[in-house]
Amino acid sequence: MVWTPLHAKIHRTIRSRHLFERNQRLLIAVSGGQDSLCLIKLLLDLQSKWGWYLGIAHCDHRWRSDSEANANHVENLAKTWGISFYLETANEPINSEATARDWRYQALSAIAQANNYQYIVTGHTASDRAETLLYNLIRGTGADGLQALTWQRSLTMGIMLVRPLLEITRTQTEQFCQEFKLPIWEDFTNQDLQYARNRIRQELLPYLRENFNPQVESALAQTAELLQAEVEYLEKAAQQLRKEAIAWGIGHEEGSPTLISLRLNRRVLQKAPLALQRRVMRQVLQQILTDAPSFEHIEKLTALIIAPNRSQTDPFPGGAIAQVEGDWICLK
Repeated sequence: MVWTPLHAKIHRTIRSRHLFERNQRLLIAVSGGQDSLCLIKLLLDLQSKWGWYLGIAHCDHRWRSDSEANANHVENLAKTWGISFYLETANEPINSEATARDWRYQALSAIAQANNYQYIVTGHTASDRAETLLYNLIRGTGADGLQALTWQRSLTMGIMLVRPLLEITRTQTEQFCQEFKLPIWEDFTNQDLQYARNRIRQELLPYLRENFNPQVESALAQTAELLQAEVEYLEKAAQQLRKEAIAWGIGHEEGSPTLISLRLNRRVLQKAPLALQRRVMRQVLQQILTDAPSFEHIEKLTALIIAPNRSQTDPFPGGAIAQVEGDWICLK
Protein backbone atom coordinates (compact mmCIF):
# COMPACT_ATOMS: atom_id res chain seq x y z
CA MET A 1 0.00 0.00 0.00
CA VAL A 2 1.23 3.49 -0.86
CA TRP A 3 1.06 5.73 2.23
CA THR A 4 0.44 9.35 1.17
CA PRO A 5 0.28 12.56 3.22
CA LEU A 6 -3.51 12.36 2.84
CA HIS A 7 -3.52 8.90 4.45
CA ALA A 8 -1.49 10.28 7.36
CA LYS A 9 -3.75 13.32 7.72
CA ILE A 10 -6.98 11.31 7.81
CA HIS A 11 -5.46 8.77 10.20
CA ARG A 12 -4.51 11.62 12.58
CA THR A 13 -7.91 13.29 12.19
CA ILE A 14 -9.84 10.13 13.03
CA ARG A 15 -7.65 9.53 16.07
CA SER A 16 -7.47 13.09 17.41
CA ARG A 17 -11.19 13.84 16.90
CA HIS A 18 -12.28 10.38 18.09
CA LEU A 19 -14.44 9.96 14.99
CA PHE A 20 -14.40 6.14 15.10
CA GLU A 21 -13.39 3.44 17.53
CA ARG A 22 -11.44 0.33 16.58
CA ASN A 23 -13.25 -2.77 15.28
CA GLN A 24 -16.44 -0.86 14.43
CA ARG A 25 -18.82 -1.38 11.48
CA LEU A 26 -18.70 1.56 9.07
CA LEU A 27 -21.23 2.10 6.27
CA ILE A 28 -19.69 4.33 3.60
CA ALA A 29 -22.02 6.37 1.39
CA VAL A 30 -20.51 6.14 -2.11
CA SER A 31 -21.98 8.09 -5.02
CA GLY A 32 -19.12 7.21 -7.36
CA GLY A 33 -17.85 10.79 -7.50
CA GLN A 34 -14.30 11.80 -6.62
CA ASP A 35 -14.96 12.69 -2.98
CA SER A 36 -16.66 9.40 -2.09
CA LEU A 37 -14.07 7.34 -3.99
CA CYS A 38 -11.26 9.15 -2.19
CA LEU A 39 -13.04 8.43 1.11
CA ILE A 40 -13.57 4.71 0.53
CA LYS A 41 -9.98 4.24 -0.74
CA LEU A 42 -8.57 5.97 2.36
CA LEU A 43 -10.72 3.91 4.74
CA LEU A 44 -9.87 0.68 2.92
CA ASP A 45 -6.17 1.45 3.26
CA LEU A 46 -6.57 2.32 6.96
CA GLN A 47 -8.76 -0.71 7.66
CA SER A 48 -5.89 -2.96 8.73
CA LYS A 49 -4.76 -0.43 11.34
CA TRP A 50 -8.24 -0.03 12.84
CA GLY A 51 -9.88 -3.41 12.33
CA TRP A 52 -13.05 -1.91 10.82
CA TYR A 53 -15.72 -3.82 8.92
CA LEU A 54 -16.63 -1.68 5.90
CA GLY A 55 -19.76 -1.66 3.77
CA ILE A 56 -20.75 0.51 0.81
CA ALA A 57 -24.21 2.04 0.39
CA HIS A 58 -25.43 3.76 -2.78
CA CYS A 59 -28.64 5.78 -3.09
CA ASP A 60 -30.20 6.04 -6.55
CA HIS A 61 -32.42 9.14 -6.68
CA ARG A 62 -33.51 8.26 -10.23
CA TRP A 63 -33.15 11.88 -11.32
CA ARG A 64 -30.54 11.16 -14.01
CA SER A 65 -30.83 9.01 -17.11
CA ASP A 66 -27.59 7.23 -16.17
CA SER A 67 -28.46 6.67 -12.49
CA GLU A 68 -28.91 2.89 -12.87
CA ALA A 69 -25.57 2.59 -14.68
CA ASN A 70 -24.03 4.72 -11.92
CA ALA A 71 -25.38 2.31 -9.27
CA ASN A 72 -24.02 -0.69 -11.20
CA HIS A 73 -20.62 1.01 -11.40
CA VAL A 74 -20.47 1.44 -7.61
CA GLU A 75 -21.65 -2.14 -7.06
CA ASN A 76 -18.86 -3.43 -9.31
CA LEU A 77 -16.32 -1.42 -7.32
CA ALA A 78 -17.63 -2.96 -4.09
CA LYS A 79 -17.28 -6.44 -5.59
CA THR A 80 -13.74 -5.66 -6.75
CA TRP A 81 -12.80 -4.56 -3.23
CA GLY A 82 -14.67 -7.43 -1.56
CA ILE A 83 -16.98 -5.12 0.37
CA SER A 84 -20.67 -5.63 1.21
CA PHE A 85 -22.87 -3.51 -1.07
CA TYR A 86 -26.31 -2.05 -0.35
CA LEU A 87 -28.50 -0.22 -2.85
CA GLU A 88 -31.56 1.90 -2.16
CA THR A 89 -33.55 3.16 -5.15
CA ALA A 90 -36.21 5.87 -4.93
CA ASN A 91 -39.73 4.77 -5.83
CA GLU A 92 -40.05 7.81 -8.07
CA PRO A 93 -37.56 10.46 -9.25
CA ILE A 94 -36.61 13.02 -6.59
CA ASN A 95 -36.06 16.48 -8.04
CA SER A 96 -35.57 18.66 -4.96
CA GLU A 97 -32.13 18.87 -3.33
CA ALA A 98 -33.64 19.12 0.16
CA THR A 99 -36.04 16.22 -0.43
CA ALA A 100 -33.21 14.13 -1.88
CA ARG A 101 -31.00 14.79 1.13
CA ASP A 102 -33.76 13.83 3.61
CA TRP A 103 -34.59 10.67 1.66
CA ARG A 104 -30.90 9.75 1.38
CA TYR A 105 -30.28 10.00 5.13
CA GLN A 106 -33.44 8.00 5.87
CA ALA A 107 -32.33 5.31 3.40
CA LEU A 108 -28.79 5.17 4.83
CA SER A 109 -30.13 4.98 8.40
CA ALA A 110 -32.45 2.10 7.46
CA ILE A 111 -29.58 0.18 5.83
CA ALA A 112 -27.33 0.81 8.85
CA GLN A 113 -29.98 -0.32 11.35
CA ALA A 114 -30.86 -3.45 9.37
CA ASN A 115 -27.21 -4.48 9.07
CA ASN A 116 -25.83 -3.42 12.44
CA TYR A 117 -23.57 -0.54 11.34
CA GLN A 118 -22.68 1.96 14.07
CA TYR A 119 -21.49 4.70 11.71
CA ILE A 120 -22.60 6.21 8.39
CA VAL A 121 -19.64 7.92 6.72
CA THR A 122 -19.90 10.54 3.96
CA GLY A 123 -17.31 12.23 1.76
CA HIS A 124 -18.19 15.85 2.51
CA THR A 125 -15.09 18.04 2.16
CA ALA A 126 -13.83 21.48 3.15
CA SER A 127 -15.13 22.64 -0.24
CA ASP A 128 -18.64 21.42 0.66
CA ARG A 129 -18.33 23.19 3.99
CA ALA A 130 -17.33 26.45 2.26
CA GLU A 131 -20.21 26.14 -0.23
CA THR A 132 -22.71 25.46 2.56
CA LEU A 133 -21.50 28.46 4.55
CA LEU A 134 -21.88 30.74 1.50
CA TYR A 135 -25.24 29.23 0.53
CA ASN A 136 -26.73 29.74 3.99
CA LEU A 137 -25.16 33.19 4.39
CA ILE A 138 -26.74 34.37 1.13
CA ARG A 139 -30.16 33.01 2.14
CA GLY A 140 -29.88 34.57 5.60
CA THR A 141 -28.89 32.63 8.70
CA GLY A 142 -27.28 32.84 12.11
CA ALA A 143 -24.16 31.11 13.31
CA ASP A 144 -25.94 27.75 13.34
CA GLY A 145 -26.43 27.80 9.58
CA LEU A 146 -22.88 29.00 8.94
CA GLN A 147 -21.37 26.11 10.92
CA ALA A 148 -23.47 23.44 9.19
CA LEU A 149 -21.68 20.24 8.11
CA THR A 150 -20.20 19.20 11.42
CA TRP A 151 -17.68 16.39 11.93
CA GLN A 152 -20.27 14.11 13.45
CA ARG A 153 -23.87 14.09 14.60
CA SER A 154 -26.37 11.53 15.76
CA LEU A 155 -28.73 10.38 13.01
CA THR A 156 -30.82 7.84 14.91
CA MET A 157 -30.44 5.87 18.11
CA GLY A 158 -27.04 4.17 18.04
CA ILE A 159 -25.99 5.49 14.61
CA MET A 160 -23.60 8.39 14.09
CA LEU A 161 -23.08 10.33 10.87
CA VAL A 162 -19.36 11.08 10.42
CA ARG A 163 -17.56 13.30 7.88
CA PRO A 164 -13.78 12.62 8.05
CA LEU A 165 -12.78 14.75 5.02
CA LEU A 166 -13.83 18.20 6.29
CA GLU A 167 -10.23 19.47 6.21
CA ILE A 168 -9.64 18.17 2.67
CA THR A 169 -10.54 20.25 -0.40
CA ARG A 170 -12.13 18.96 -3.58
CA THR A 171 -8.88 19.70 -5.42
CA GLN A 172 -7.07 17.31 -3.06
CA THR A 173 -9.62 14.52 -3.52
CA GLU A 174 -9.31 14.92 -7.31
CA GLN A 175 -5.52 14.66 -7.14
CA PHE A 176 -5.80 11.58 -4.90
CA CYS A 177 -8.18 9.85 -7.32
CA GLN A 178 -5.84 10.62 -10.23
CA GLU A 179 -2.83 9.30 -8.31
CA PHE A 180 -4.54 5.96 -7.62
CA LYS A 181 -6.40 5.87 -10.97
CA LEU A 182 -9.78 5.56 -9.26
CA PRO A 183 -12.66 5.30 -11.78
CA ILE A 184 -14.71 8.44 -11.06
CA TRP A 185 -18.33 8.49 -12.24
CA GLU A 186 -18.98 12.03 -13.45
CA ASP A 187 -22.37 13.44 -12.36
CA PHE A 188 -23.40 15.76 -15.18
CA THR A 189 -25.99 17.48 -12.96
CA ASN A 190 -23.07 19.08 -11.07
CA GLN A 191 -22.64 21.33 -14.12
CA ASP A 192 -26.30 22.46 -14.13
CA LEU A 193 -26.29 26.13 -13.14
CA GLN A 194 -30.00 26.19 -12.32
CA TYR A 195 -28.96 24.86 -8.89
CA ALA A 196 -27.69 27.57 -6.55
CA ARG A 197 -25.00 25.30 -5.06
CA ASN A 198 -23.60 24.63 -8.53
CA ARG A 199 -23.40 28.38 -9.24
CA ILE A 200 -21.52 28.83 -5.98
CA ARG A 201 -19.16 25.99 -6.95
CA GLN A 202 -18.70 26.89 -10.62
CA GLU A 203 -18.87 30.69 -10.52
CA LEU A 204 -18.67 32.30 -7.07
CA LEU A 205 -15.84 30.31 -5.47
CA PRO A 206 -13.56 30.55 -8.54
CA TYR A 207 -14.18 34.33 -8.57
CA LEU A 208 -13.33 34.58 -4.86
CA ARG A 209 -10.19 32.45 -5.36
CA GLU A 210 -8.96 34.60 -8.21
CA ASN A 211 -9.81 38.03 -6.81
CA PHE A 212 -9.72 37.73 -3.03
CA ASN A 213 -8.07 34.63 -1.54
CA PRO A 214 -6.51 31.65 -3.38
CA GLN A 215 -7.23 29.55 -0.27
CA VAL A 216 -10.82 30.77 0.18
CA GLU A 217 -12.31 27.29 0.60
CA SER A 218 -9.96 26.41 3.46
CA ALA A 219 -10.48 29.83 5.03
CA LEU A 220 -14.28 29.48 4.98
CA ALA A 221 -14.06 25.91 6.26
CA GLN A 222 -11.92 27.14 9.17
CA THR A 223 -14.54 29.79 9.92
CA ALA A 224 -17.20 27.07 10.03
CA GLU A 225 -14.98 25.06 12.38
CA LEU A 226 -14.62 27.99 14.79
CA LEU A 227 -18.34 28.69 14.69
CA GLN A 228 -19.14 25.05 15.41
CA ALA A 229 -17.46 25.17 18.82
CA GLU A 230 -19.07 28.53 19.65
CA VAL A 231 -22.53 27.36 18.63
CA GLU A 232 -22.16 24.23 20.75
CA TYR A 233 -21.20 26.34 23.77
CA LEU A 234 -24.04 28.85 23.29
CA GLU A 235 -26.63 26.10 22.75
CA LYS A 236 -25.67 24.43 26.04
CA ALA A 237 -25.73 27.75 27.88
CA ALA A 238 -29.15 28.54 26.43
CA GLN A 239 -30.50 25.13 27.45
CA GLN A 240 -29.41 25.80 31.03
CA LEU A 241 -30.97 29.29 30.98
CA ARG A 242 -34.22 27.89 29.57
CA LYS A 243 -34.41 25.32 32.38
CA GLU A 244 -34.04 28.13 34.92
CA ALA A 245 -36.65 30.35 33.24
CA ILE A 246 -39.34 27.91 32.17
CA ALA A 247 -42.41 26.80 34.06
CA TRP A 248 -45.53 24.92 33.05
CA GLY A 249 -48.90 26.03 34.34
CA ILE A 250 -52.53 24.92 34.13
CA GLY A 251 -55.03 27.66 33.48
CA HIS A 252 -58.67 28.14 32.57
CA GLU A 253 -60.30 30.43 30.07
CA GLU A 254 -63.99 31.13 29.98
CA GLY A 255 -65.71 28.78 27.54
CA SER A 256 -62.52 26.76 27.00
CA PRO A 257 -61.29 23.45 28.43
CA THR A 258 -58.34 23.34 30.81
CA LEU A 259 -55.19 24.70 29.12
CA ILE A 260 -51.56 23.81 29.76
CA SER A 261 -49.52 26.95 29.27
CA LEU A 262 -45.78 27.41 29.00
CA ARG A 263 -44.38 30.31 31.03
CA LEU A 264 -41.00 32.04 30.95
CA ASN A 265 -39.66 34.09 33.86
CA ARG A 266 -38.71 37.52 32.52
CA ARG A 267 -36.53 38.39 35.54
CA VAL A 268 -34.32 35.37 34.85
CA LEU A 269 -34.10 36.14 31.13
CA GLN A 270 -33.40 39.87 31.60
CA LYS A 271 -30.09 39.07 33.29
CA ALA A 272 -28.82 37.16 30.24
CA PRO A 273 -27.09 38.55 27.12
CA LEU A 274 -29.25 39.06 24.04
CA ALA A 275 -27.55 36.14 22.24
CA LEU A 276 -28.73 33.72 24.93
CA GLN A 277 -32.19 35.30 25.11
CA ARG A 278 -32.67 34.69 21.39
CA ARG A 279 -31.46 31.11 21.64
CA VAL A 280 -33.83 30.38 24.52
CA MET A 281 -36.72 31.78 22.51
CA ARG A 282 -35.75 29.72 19.49
CA GLN A 283 -35.59 26.57 21.61
CA VAL A 284 -39.02 27.34 23.07
CA LEU A 285 -40.53 27.98 19.63
CA GLN A 286 -39.04 24.74 18.31
CA GLN A 287 -41.16 22.99 20.94
CA ILE A 288 -44.46 24.57 19.88
CA LEU A 289 -44.11 25.16 16.11
CA THR A 290 -44.27 22.46 13.46
CA ASP A 291 -41.72 24.26 11.25
CA ALA A 292 -38.42 25.90 12.16
CA PRO A 293 -39.02 29.34 13.73
CA SER A 294 -38.09 32.34 11.60
CA PHE A 295 -35.98 35.32 12.66
CA GLU A 296 -39.18 37.38 12.95
CA HIS A 297 -40.80 34.79 15.23
CA ILE A 298 -37.78 34.76 17.54
CA GLU A 299 -37.50 38.56 17.60
CA LYS A 300 -41.14 39.24 18.52
CA LEU A 301 -40.97 36.72 21.37
CA THR A 302 -37.62 38.08 22.60
CA ALA A 303 -39.08 41.64 22.61
CA LEU A 304 -41.54 40.57 25.33
CA ILE A 305 -38.67 40.15 27.82
CA ILE A 306 -38.66 43.93 28.41
CA ALA A 307 -42.12 44.82 27.05
CA PRO A 308 -44.85 46.49 29.21
CA ASN A 309 -47.31 44.34 31.11
CA ARG A 310 -50.15 42.85 29.02
CA SER A 311 -48.14 43.19 25.79
CA GLN A 312 -48.71 40.28 23.44
CA THR A 313 -47.72 38.92 20.06
CA ASP A 314 -49.92 38.24 17.10
CA PRO A 315 -50.54 34.49 16.65
CA PHE A 316 -47.63 32.23 15.72
CA PRO A 317 -48.20 29.55 13.07
CA GLY A 318 -50.62 27.10 14.66
CA GLY A 319 -52.38 29.81 16.66
CA ALA A 320 -50.24 30.13 19.82
CA ILE A 321 -50.02 33.61 21.35
CA ALA A 322 -47.44 34.96 23.84
CA GLN A 323 -48.51 37.53 26.42
CA VAL A 324 -46.75 39.37 29.24
CA GLU A 325 -48.31 38.73 32.66
CA GLY A 326 -46.20 40.51 35.26
CA ASP A 327 -42.85 38.75 35.55
CA TRP A 328 -43.91 36.05 33.11
CA ILE A 329 -44.25 35.53 29.38
CA CYS A 330 -47.11 33.10 28.89
CA LEU A 331 -47.54 31.07 25.73
CA LYS A 332 -50.93 29.52 25.19
